[in-house]
Amino acid sequence: MSAYDPPLPGDTPPNPGAHAVLELRDLQKAYEHKGGAVLALRGVTFSVHRGEFVSIMGQSGSGKSTLLHILGCLHQATAGTFLLDGIDVSQLNDVELSRVRNEKIGMVFQKFNLLMQEGIVDNVALPLVYARVPRARAHAMARRVLEIVGLGDRLNHNPTELSGGQSQRVAIARALVTEPAMILADEPTGNLDSRTGEEIMGVFQALHRTGRTIIQVTHDREKAEYSDRIIHLKDGLIELEERVAQPRKAPEIALGVEA
Repeated sequence: MSAYDPPLPGDTPPNPGAHAVLELRDLQKAYEHKGGAVLALRGVTFSVHRGEFVSIMGQSGSGKSTLLHILGCLHQATAGTFLLDGIDVSQLNDVELSRVRNEKIGMVFQKFNLLMQEGIVDNVALPLVYARVPRARAHAMARRVLEIVGLGDRLNHNPTELSGGQSQRVAIARALVTEPAMILADEPTGNLDSRTGEEIMGVFQALHRTGRTIIQVTHDREKAEYSDRIIHLKDGLIELEERVAQPRKAPEIALGVEA
């Protein structure tokens, strides 16, 4: 039985503004190539506070994908400091990184990354299975977050029976189920039509209003404007940080229960 037994989503609302969930200091990442080392990140410094909704933008070659992999604890930086919810990630080994990734980060992907032949409850419960949460509790938590994102009437369905927007809601529910320190979304509307994409941004904005910390990585300026702050990357450096004075308003989504 695992000691990891988080509260059900909705039991303990987040505390917006409590501290920096994410802090990067002079973060660098080098890759070895035949011609020598290439710096993909050349000294990135920024922080994200609890309850913020931040977008990271950059064209191909900007270092955006490298930064995403580091934020998701998939790769480690070559130099610099990465603090996640007070943990110095840059000092962790692979096993410790895996645990932090499972417990502290909720990932939402462009292509959903669902197990298509498994029920959506099993899909959402998967991170809890890895954390050795008892099956009955894992399924109860999965059903609860599926209700949060408006899929309470689809609990007996497989992803093959859902629309693209519904599948992305399943992915968002999976990201929420461990009560992570942050939700990290990689081009979350890239596989959706514009109307469905707006609905998904509405889900993120609804979660943001409850105090969730959301970091979206995108190349789409319009989608970035649904957030409160945009960080622009270019050639491995932050080119510009800007506040969005009036974020775009997506269709308002009513969460199924308090998130």
